[in-house]
Amino acid sequence: MTIPKIELHLHIEGAAPPAFIRGLAQEKGVNLTGVFNEDGSYKFEDFSQFLRVYEAACTVLTGPEEFGRLTTAVLEQSIEQGVIYTEAFLSPDFCGGGDVGAWREYMHAMQEAAAKLPEIEMRGIVTCIRHFGPDKAKAAARCAAETAGDFITGFGMGGDEMQGKQGDFAYSFHMAREAGLRLTTHAGEWGGADSVRQAVRDLEVERIGHGVQAIDDDALVDHLAEHEIVLEVCPGSNVALGVYSDWHSHPIETLRERGVLVTVSTDDPPFFHTNLGMEYDLLGHHFGWEDDTVREVNVTAAKAAFCDDATREKLLKALEPAS
Repeated sequence: MTIPKIELHLHIEGAAPPAFIRGLAQEKGVNLTGVFNEDGSYKFEDFSQFLRVYEAACTVLTGPEEFGRLTTAVLEQSIEQGVIYTEAFLSPDFCGGGDVGAWREYMHAMQEAAAKLPEIEMRGIVTCIRHFGPDKAKAAARCAAETAGDFITGFGMGGDEMQGKQGDFAYSFHMAREAGLRLTTHAGEWGGADSVRQAVRDLEVERIGHGVQAIDDDALVDHLAEHEIVLEVCPGSNVALGVYSDWHSHPIETLRERGVLVTVSTDDPPFFHTNLGMEYDLLGHHFGWEDDTVREVNVTAAKAAFCDDATREKLLKALEPAS
């Protein structure tokens, strides 16, 4: 598929190629027993184990230099899939432990690595980790607010959606909003439709990470459509983790038909044995998506991107059909 692609939901650590993490572990003499299957892929059976393996893999990412190398490896994967713009979730908890000074060094390393790859534009969404609690979220929000600008353009929240409520983190989201950052949060992946409602009501986000369980609440679906709240949908991730049993059960097409603005992303692609090209191929196979739909979804992503207007216009121009 030659249509340029835009990805809005990608965790930088979760996109790390397994070989990259194994190589770092060997360099540092770190034992990552239990992290990989015999074939070298990441090893997990459910969401809680996925989080543990994810965080274990992150233990070899201990400095700005490693995150610069990681950024290069991740973006090179994206370029291979025809991605021309990506927004990556970047967590100060993994990059300096929430200290603003240390975070700046990590951020600069990632920004410099991204700048060396002109084929793709990257922006960072600083992300707090929900199961680390509201106090650590405030430190992440402070890092975001202090470095808001051309590269850091958004603030969001990932982690275990079953811990606490969206509103517990309202202070951090308010801090980020005051700094001019755009807002998104994970909801409706595991927390049900009500978690999406909480996110919209209590955090006033303009995008929702996943959000697919909104399908269980007709009034909420109508609200999302009416208010043009964009869903960052990751179908392959949802199926791999068992949110939905198979692709046929996934609600992305029903949501789109109901007028909800949906985009397509990979979340943590090596964990789920996917890439953005595969996602679109499977959407075509299961839901009949053809070029017009793929282009429409990527235009939605360009319009919803947390970037400056000049970058947005460039993306939209790249998505125009060839005359």
